[in-house]
Amino acid sequence: MPNIIEITDLSIPELDIYARLSEPQLLHYFEPHGGIFIAESPNVIGLALDAGYEPISMLMELREGIANDALIERLGDVPVYAAPFEVLTKLTGFKLTRGALCAMYRKALPSVSEICGSARRIAVLENIVNPTNVGAIIRSAAALNVDAVLLTPACSDPLYRRAARVSMGTVFQVPWTYLDSDDYIGTLKALGFATAAMALTDRSVSIDHPAPAAEPKLAILLGTEGDGLSAETISAADYTVKIPMSHGVDSLNVAAASAVAFWQLCK
Repeated sequence: MPNIIEITDLSIPELDIYARLSEPQLLHYFEPHGGIFIAESPNVIGLALDAGYEPISMLMELREGIANDALIERLGDVPVYAAPFEVLTKLTGFKLTRGALCAMYRKALPSVSEICGSARRIAVLENIVNPTNVGAIIRSAAALNVDAVLLTPACSDPLYRRAARVSMGTVFQVPWTYLDSDDYIGTLKALGFATAAMALTDRSVSIDHPAPAAEPKLAILLGTEGDGLSAETISAADYTVKIPMSHGVDSLNVAAASAVAFWQLCK
């Protein structure tokens, strides 16, 4: 039975996770155990539930028919805190996408070998710090035949609210995990992957060069906004790959470049 609680006091501690704690604080909420994250929008929340994430509570717009909402019915007796849209905006400091947030427990992350064992194509994100870019890359990975995504420790968390929302919930569909260190090329080679660094250098080959696409197992390496991949990563990679440009444009946003790379190299 839905457990809908109309908000009458914005200061109650149950609302801290939505209004007064940062995402890094939520990440470390239960240290030394796992943290929590906030999923935004019914679509993203539904996909998280499909993937087995356990809800803590929901924050939702108070409206007619809320008690019969299909998403709320999936939550069982989990508390659903409800208020008019303008109250929610005041509480959170932003306009909720389709009027819903859900706090959920994190799961233990899988190991690199676990998610790459049967993978043919993987993406590696090196120090990409913008959660919008992380979410967009994972969405492209889901759509364009990437089997897994690995992130270096400095990358933005795929479960940050904006990253998960931009990904349209695909962060709950594509396997991903963090690498132990930024020096990861050796790990990938030990798992049998050839590596293709997306970068502009004197030895870069065009993305339609047949050799990278012919590799039975390929890791596509994508670098941080602005600086791109480190010189050490580029030097250690098996291939350096570029996307041909026109009109004097020298590069694409990393999320846009990822979609082009996945389309060409993950067929």
